[in-house]
Amino acid sequence: MVSIRLKIVLVVLPILVVAVVLAGMSSQVAATGAVTRIATEFLDFKASELEKYAEGQWNLLVENDVADRPDMVAAAQAGVESFARSIVRSSTETIVAIRRDGTIVMRTAAVDALPEESEALAGLFEAGARGFQSIRLGGVERAASGFPFGPFGWYAIVTEERSAFFGDVDAITRGTLAILAASIVIATLLVLLFVRYMTGPLSTMVVAMRRIIDSGDMSERVPVEFADEIGTLSHTFNIMLDELQKAYDQIKKYAFEAVLAQKKEEKIRHIFQKFVPQELIDRFFKNPEAMLVGENRELAVLFSDIRSFTTISEAMRPDDLVNSLNRYFSTMVDILMERHGVIDKYIGDAIMAFFGAPVKHDDDAVSSVLAALEMTEALDTFNRNQVAAGKPEFKIGIGINYGIVTVGNIGCDKKMDYTVIGDMVNLASRLEGLTKPYRQPLVFSEFLYEKVRGEFPCRLLDTVAVKGKTKGVRIYTARRAISELEAKAWAVHDEAMAMYGARRFREASIMFRSVTDELGPDDYASTMMSERCDRYAADPPPADWDGVEVLHEK
Repeated sequence: MVSIRLKIVLVVLPILVVAVVLAGMSSQVAATGAVTRIATEFLDFKASELEKYAEGQWNLLVENDVADRPDMVAAAQAGVESFARSIVRSSTETIVAIRRDGTIVMRTAAVDALPEESEALAGLFEAGARGFQSIRLGGVERAASGFPFGPFGWYAIVTEERSAFFGDVDAITRGTLAILAASIVIATLLVLLFVRYMTGPLSTMVVAMRRIIDSGDMSERVPVEFADEIGTLSHTFNIMLDELQKAYDQIKKYAFEAVLAQKKEEKIRHIFQKFVPQELIDRFFKNPEAMLVGENRELAVLFSDIRSFTTISEAMRPDDLVNSLNRYFSTMVDILMERHGVIDKYIGDAIMAFFGAPVKHDDDAVSSVLAALEMTEALDTFNRNQVAAGKPEFKIGIGINYGIVTVGNIGCDKKMDYTVIGDMVNLASRLEGLTKPYRQPLVFSEFLYEKVRGEFPCRLLDTVAVKGKTKGVRIYTARRAISELEAKAWAVHDEAMAMYGARRFREASIMFRSVTDELGPDDYASTMMSERCDRYAADPPPADWDGVEVLHEK
């Protein structure tokens, strides 16, 4: 257990240390910045003066029309070198001029560039950089300020050994560190003395309190020795002892009621299954009587199923099959839940989910389609891992419907499910089954289409009456995005669907075939419809035909 003294030290000491360090470092940064700035400006000033002098020498040559005479140019260069020597103020300072190949042609001290340094100097010449920079010259690191001087073909550099240039900065840094170390030591000693003085009365009080707790004698009192906050604390503790006995009976009552409330909560929560959404538990826990009451809600229902799962299971060992299924379900469920979907149940290898209950969102319909598209995309990654592991790929079909359902807890007091029921749910299941004959990974109803049109590229597949129904429903598929070629082909497909509904089968067949020509023979939707149009053109449907394809299988 950490003592209060140590806690105070751990709180106060870091504050003092940080304050001292910040103050010292800010001073050091300001001082070193000022020194560095002055030194840099001094180098730049010398470089500027040297450049002005060189320009003056060249202008004299030009004005006297002798700029083309090598002897006069050499004399001017000698004058520049003499001026450079005159502005050198220390033995560590050197001014040089280099040519394009990095060779030194003017110097104020005996210094030569090493081969690798000449290459770097040649690079400076090519760059023509001005202002402060760091270079190596004669094997020594130097701070420098340079400028190109075209008339002489020079790049002039005013340099100072780095150790001398930053000597004052290093001295300031060392002094600052020494002051900081001394300040931290002094601050630590002062904090320890202060804490010892402040916590002495508390230690006396703790001993007295512990004796009362160990003996259980509430008639004993803590001595009030100090006329300050600690003394007030002792007095308050004595008053608390008087009230504890009075509160004991009330505490027992509250404890009993808390146990009853906990039992009640456990009973209510036991009704819900493991995968029931937390929002639902929180919502109904406030009103347990409403748990068995269903409600009508408009939402999206999604069914997803693995194609030919029996064949896949026969080709895999049981443990491999379970591992693959667990990874598949984990991936798909994560996607559904990220899109605010609720997992209703697992039906063998199928998943049933819904969007819009218990919490409704404005984008439930769009989220259901996004979830389906992301599931198909995630399946590609899953299958790559399957193939890499020598296991069969999974193929899935997803069906989605949108409409009014009854949602609530259904079952008995021993077993309940939070689920959705209604004709709309059955249609969603049938739509999932249509993904196989229509060879589409995603099929959804016209009711969902009305909610998501404009959000995704959608394609009308057919108008069908699923098994057990006589009324037709338009079915669609969607993509996250399509190419310009696909967009044009899908538009032609929609026109052909209109002609098909108007019994213009030959014209529709031609248009469907043009879509197949554009998208290729793998575009089953256009291929299927062109073949159907050919069949109806040769053997027309009855006069009361309304364009609905009646299905007799699930």
